[in-house]
Amino acid sequence: MLILQHVQKRYYERLIINIPQLELPAGIYWMQGGNGAGKTTCLKIMAGLIPFDGEVKINTHISSKQQPVQYRQLVNYAEAEPLYPGFLTGRDLLQLYISTKGAGYEDVHVLSTSLGIPDFINNPVSSYSSGMLKKLSLLLAFTGKPALILLDEPLITLDTAAIRELYSWIGRFHTQHGVSFLITSHQPLAAGALPVTAALALQQGQLRMNN
Repeated sequence: MLILQHVQKRYYERLIINIPQLELPAGIYWMQGGNGAGKTTCLKIMAGLIPFDGEVKINTHISSKQQPVQYRQLVNYAEAEPLYPGFLTGRDLLQLYISTKGAGYEDVHVLSTSLGIPDFINNPVSSYSSGMLKKLSLLLAFTGKPALILLDEPLITLDTAAIRELYSWIGRFHTQHGVSFLITSHQPLAAGALPVTAALALQQGQLRMNN
């Protein structure tokens, strides 16, 4: 599903990410690593959002560098601390994503309602709490028909009911629509909540299966 080859990322002279070769079949993966280990940088590389050395491909042949538009149609990303232009409303952003990503696997209005987003979707995002921003960013990550959704610290700032709903989304999108997930979280994932394929450890810039 996802292939990383000779992936390196430096900030100035410091090597942050160094992944010679890694292949992740379709599944649900939990990436673990300490603060400053480079988890967010690694996700942004996989999302095709920042420059790096090497190659990342999805579905064996679609390259983040050679076919960036096609690649980004297949890879969605939700940031740990999302930031959007404050003058836009949630509805503005949702319509932008839908126009860019196309029709989704499921009715976006139903997904939105399950997180209580209609209560604030018409307000400018400058008025949103951190929990509202998180819910909106997660909804945007589930638009279109991605093959892979990257979720950076998706559980922070969410209430218990929203976390249960998010688990339901992930499980359903994986089993019914074949979507793979790569999740970073300092919080333990609830036991039995997700059919996690494998845990990944990011240590000293290298990403490996956590045996």
